[in-house]
Amino acid sequence: MKTKNEWMQSVYLPATQKFPERKYNFKNLSDMDPEPIHTADDLRDWDAARDLGYPGEFPYTRGVQSSVYRGKLWTMRMFAGFGSAEQTNERFHALMRAGQTGLSTAFDLPTLMGYDSDHPFSKGEVGKCGVAVSSLADMEILFQGIDPEQVTTSMTINSPANAIWAMYIANAQKQGKDLTRVGGTIQNDILKEYIAQKEFIFPPAPGVKLVIDTFEWGPRVVPKFNFISVSGYHIREAGATGVQELAFTLADGFHYVEKALERGLDIDEFAPRISFFWDIHNDFFEEVAKLRAARRIWARQMRDRYGAKNPKSWMLRTHSQTAGVSLPAQQPLNNIARVAIQALAAVLGGTQSLHTDAYDEALALPTEEAATIALRTQQIVAYETGVAGVVDPLAGSYYVEKLTDDIEAAALGYIEQIRALGGVEEGIELGFFQREMAEAAYRYQREVETGDRIIVGVNAFVQDAVEVPIQLIDPEVERVQEARLAQVRRERDPGRAEAALTSLRDAAVTGANTMPAFLECAHAYTTLGEQMDTLKRVYGEYVEPVLV
Repeated sequence: MKTKNEWMQSVYLPATQKFPERKYNFKNLSDMDPEPIHTADDLRDWDAARDLGYPGEFPYTRGVQSSVYRGKLWTMRMFAGFGSAEQTNERFHALMRAGQTGLSTAFDLPTLMGYDSDHPFSKGEVGKCGVAVSSLADMEILFQGIDPEQVTTSMTINSPANAIWAMYIANAQKQGKDLTRVGGTIQNDILKEYIAQKEFIFPPAPGVKLVIDTFEWGPRVVPKFNFISVSGYHIREAGATGVQELAFTLADGFHYVEKALERGLDIDEFAPRISFFWDIHNDFFEEVAKLRAARRIWARQMRDRYGAKNPKSWMLRTHSQTAGVSLPAQQPLNNIARVAIQALAAVLGGTQSLHTDAYDEALALPTEEAATIALRTQQIVAYETGVAGVVDPLAGSYYVEKLTDDIEAAALGYIEQIRALGGVEEGIELGFFQREMAEAAYRYQREVETGDRIIVGVNAFVQDAVEVPIQLIDPEVERVQEARLAQVRRERDPGRAEAALTSLRDAAVTGANTMPAFLECAHAYTTLGEQMDTLKRVYGEYVEPVLV
């Protein structure tokens, strides 16, 4: 039998090429150039016992559960939120009637930035990119008729995460729920805000301090809740490659671990509740390999570098979302196919939870019909394709295993580079992440503009514009929110509200854990803006440095 090199020379050398290759850019989105064929020769240094193992066993390349989807399907957790709390509550119930198995909450820009809906900066933005939540009164309406002990909820919020999480917990307490049975996830990943999404409020040091407060408080009070979802999604959406997304996200995760250890926390108490969130883009095999490499890197570093003893601390558990940035406005119905392929990659990569984007997301927030099609896409993958019946069916593929190794090596190279800079916070101040992502985004855009990378309907196979119905947000939402805020301020106990804000300020000044004060602020119906303003007077506000 020929060796790989002998076969390659006989077929692919220009002088003897039997089947000339078409002119096409075969590189993946991380600029890795795959060879035409992969064989066992590519895995000579590969050790199946060391690098692959079995599902549910270290290093978890094949998944963190032994049965994966034969035991339990991934959670179908569709991202939803728009307008008022009443409107989003209706959408939540519609999605659950359609078969959704978990909730995921999108907040509007004022909420994400820590402003109340009646703040001058909120004008024109209330309810536009998510639901408006300014106090516990909004949270009570948002989750009306939803049992927090039975339905897990994910909340995508970062700078004001402590305050929003406290409102969610306060709502559960008011319902008389047992907090030890309340599960869900709060995103709470402030580092990626400085790197990518830019929805920061405070400087990095106090921002990270607030995150570590949740590491300390969460396992003792709400032990089933994931108090952080370290997010690569927004890093990828901002222009990073898959390798950069993997490396920067894991570096953020390790940074939180180190800060928690500096506080004296037990790694095996907090690490099992750290979760992750990945962007699943168009390059099918790259995305599968990325998730496999992520689990392996996390497991080895947590055990061997940070000394975690509990196997649950080694397990990288993840939510995935199909890549919104990959869905163009041109020929939007084509996005249904893109989302299906990305969803399949997430499942074959072993995600525990999945959101599939709607085809109209480049145009507006999804209509109910578009959101339902996106959910049906997951259900078709789950019940009609057969992929959920075999655990890690791509394991042992020469190409997948080689690509997993290559992505792991490239990501580890980045992680060591970040450590050499002094860590993530230092890398942010030096502009390291921004420069790396900007260069990657520029390279990708140039490939699209020159036609070296084909985007169907954008730079090839173009046709006249196709209009689809879109979701419009009623500006009346702003008036509803302003009226509710006025009522909250009028009817609450002013003494209790003032005392709660004073307690929050004192915790920030002394360096105490802020979560008990945030919880009291929620019960006292202080507003999100009031809480953030209190902390701004202690921590200051972050101004991003100008990079040249």
